Parts: sequence; structure tokens; C-alpha cells
Amino acid sequence: MDEARLDAVLAECERQLGAGGQVDLRAVGFWKAVAAVKRDPALAGRYADQIAAVDRAAFERWAWLKVPIGTGMALMALLGIGALAVIAVAYYVDEPWNGLLLLGGAVALETAVHTPAHWLMGRSAGIGFTHWYVASLTRPQPGVKIDYASYLRAPARARARMHAAGAIATKLIPFLLLGAAWGMGAPAWSWVALAVLGVAQILTDALWSVRKSDWKRYRREMRLAAEVERG
Repeated sequence: MDEARLDAVLAECERQLGAGGQVDLRAVGFWKAVAAVKRDPALAGRYADQIAAVDRAAFERWAWLKVPIGTGMALMALLGIGALAVIAVAYYVDEPWNGLLLLGGAVALETAVHTPAHWLMGRSAGIGFTHWYVASLTRPQPGVKIDYASYLRAPARARARMHAAGAIATKLIPFLLLGAAWGMGAPAWSWVALAVLGVAQILTDALWSVRKSDWKRYRREMRLAAEVERG
């Protein structure tokens, strides 16, 4: 996509967003324009801020719940502390309550670490974030909204690592908590449940996320990195 086409696509996105209502950025060609800019660092320097403004305006329309990134990370920290407290209490109660508390704490801790892992890995690569959000009631998994200007200026491999970080952190939790299960003498069924939870999430990633979510984005950015490196 040449610069004239990029200018036209972004101008049309801005026009439609300015008119109000929902805009299908894919139909307008926005994401093809983004892909073209990612392949050329010179284009990223010129178009990053304009792309970020379009992306931010669209996000304001589709996100069901959004709060500033600092507030979102604080909420996740509180959830993580609460999850760890529940797991700690499980050491001091008898079966079956220790197993039930362990599993409840595991699910809460998985949720708590997902978005902070994206945020930490992104910030280490210079990628900024603007909001913590929930897309919709039917997609309750929280996310972090990327500042697209900083995202486009970051190396493709760094973008890939950022996308993978949340998925990896979440998948580690059930297996790490097997140690807690051993330490508290949790019932055997809770060990099995933790293992099943971890394996099920890995299978979900292998069958679904590679086409729809974090691992799809990871693979996309790794392919772009290979293309850029080949010249």
C-alpha cells in the first residue's frame, strides 16, 4: 500500500468516525494500512500518531467498560492480593474447603496476572497503554488498551513478546499452585482439577487462541519481524 492510499484510507476512517456511530475499520481498509506501516519503519514514523488517533476513537465506541490504565492495574493488584489471601487461608482449613479455596484462588489469580503481564512486558519495550477494559458482557476477559503510536514504533519481536506474556502468565498459575496443593495437603481431586485446568487452557490456546487471540497476534508479529529482517 503506497502513501497516497494510506492517506486516503486514514482520511476515510477519520471522516466516518467523525460522523459518529460504529465504524467497521476492517471494511474501510484500516488494518491493511496498519500492516503496511508495520513493514516500513519510515512509514511508522510518519503515520503512527494518526493511526493511534483513529484506533483510540474506535476503541471509545466499542469498549463496554474502560478505566484509566493505572486504575485497572490497581484493581488487578487488589484481585491478586485477594487471591493469594484466599490461598493462604486454605492452609488452615480442612478438606474439602482447602481444595475449594485453592481452586477459587487459582481462577482469581489467573485473571489477576493476565493484563499486568501484558503491561509489564509492553512497558519494558517502550509500548504505552491507555486503558484497562472489558470488551463486552459476552467477552468478559479484561484487556489493556495499547497506545498504538508507541506500539508501531516498537520492534515487531517486542510486540510479539508483549502479546504472549499474558497467555504465558495465565497458563503457569495452575501448575505453580500444585506446590501449594502439596504444601497444604489438599485433596487429590483438587490436584487433578488444577492439572486439568492448566492442560485445558493450553489446548484452548492451541486450538483457538492461535486463530483469534493472543497467540494469533504473537504469530502475526513474528511473521512481520521475519519479513522486515529479510528486507
